Amino acid sequence: MSHGTTTLAFMFQGGVIAAADTRSSCNGLVACPASQKILPVHSHLVGTTSGTSADCALWKRILARELRLYQLRHGRRLSTAGAAKLLAHMLHPFKGTELCVAATLCGWDGGEVETCPLEHGSKGADQQENRSMMGSETDDLAKTAESDSISQAEARGKNQCLSPAMSGQHCTAGGKQLVLSGPSLYYVCSDGTRLQGALFSVGSGSPYAYSVLDGGVRWGLTVEEAISLAREAVYRATHRDAYSGNCVDVYHITSHGWTRRDREELREEYYREKERERVKVKERREKQEGVEDGQSSGGNKLN
Repeated sequence: MSHGTTTLAFMFQGGVIAAADTRSSCNGLVACPASQKILPVHSHLVGTTSGTSADCALWKRILARELRLYQLRHGRRLSTAGAAKLLAHMLHPFKGTELCVAATLCGWDGGEVETCPLEHGSKGADQQENRSMMGSETDDLAKTAESDSISQAEARGKNQCLSPAMSGQHCTAGGKQLVLSGPSLYYVCSDGTRLQGALFSVGSGSPYAYSVLDGGVRWGLTVEEAISLAREAVYRATHRDAYSGNCVDVYHITSHGWTRRDREELREEYYREKERERVKVKERREKQEGVEDGQSSGGNKLN
């Protein structure tokens, strides 16, 4: 099966934008023109998917289940870094098989307060003993990922990175911990690769999308500018990549959760592009005619 798609995600001052086309292909056949390539995981986390559709859907459900169990045990959501590390650990045993999953996890961390457990609390000890083996392994991975994300946030804060929100906080006061706050973006592959960044594009159309995103993405974008940029990047990719096309889905993730924009056909972007070109040609023609009129009137005065 040919894996052709265009998915992208980037961070800006208003959160995270994720966009993807909707064409699913099988060899030279357009198997589905309206597939869903951005899959919600929980209220503040979505994942763009590239690879085999069945594998991506299955592992999305597995990840959503584990994150829901973690939330029920601890009373808070697992961070995006923890979710990415958990997914990478679950996928790594399948390295070298025909499993094909390439996901970009786009989330917003923070806004939750966790009560620190008491050292001699019998209730907490009983709950710890009653956990299942799978739950214990998941919690261990989650705790490791949380500590990694804390150290990464401290390093980012020291280096004064692109976003003030990315520096995050992990304070302890009055027996309570504040979870890291801000947008977060991770790429996870089926071989266990896990990468953190501010911009990712995955799929056969990604080289064309990067050419637009590299020149347009900046931290100070407004929401409408970011959405327009993501839509244009997908449009440019589908214009050159035969395995991408049909429509574009756009998701916006903020501190209030994710929201989905109305699905838009890429031909609408094509019509807008043609209209912009028509306006530019008209302006150039009018400018040229004005110059010619000025030259002719100047020649008449000399005569």
